[in-house]
Amino acid sequence: MTRHYSYVGPPEIKGRVAGCPGGTRITSVADLFAWVRSTDCKPGLDGLVAATFVIDPQGDLLLANRRSEHVACAGGGPVLSAGEMFFLVEGDRAEVAEASNQSTGFCPEPESWPTVAAALDRVGVAHPGRFTTEIVFRRCERCGERNVVKDGWFACGVCGAELPPRWNFA
Repeated sequence: MTRHYSYVGPPEIKGRVAGCPGGTRITSVADLFAWVRSTDCKPGLDGLVAATFVIDPQGDLLLANRRSEHVACAGGGPVLSAGEMFFLVEGDRAEVAEASNQSTGFCPEPESWPTVAAALDRVGVAHPGRFTTEIVFRRCERCGERNVVKDGWFACGVCGAELPPRWNFA
């Protein structure tokens, strides 16, 4: 069963974006090209276009400017995955060069990749077949802080408590 991730970030951020339009729904390569043309996210020196992304509960890819909050891209609702994508766009071809599940607002698991792949496959955009950067998130059961687990070290960065081995934001 596919997990739905609810927003777990600061309530003031969700409050600031309430009522704002969500990200742009991408259902085709043409939609992706239109989004790239319309956004103020110009390619970086590496030629990549950066985006904040979410996969909505219907399995669709939504994109927003990389400086956008994931909860805003999601229109305030739950997601099947969230993170950042970097697109290589050349001529009439586009592909995902890099993708991560880096979203401290939703803290999705790396195991959410299949929903991302399915959305990209429906759009017709080539991708690396996995998150190129996988982030492991855990909530500290002692102090409630959201943590990024680095190098397999399951310890809270705020209070030092041991973090659980399984995802625990539900």
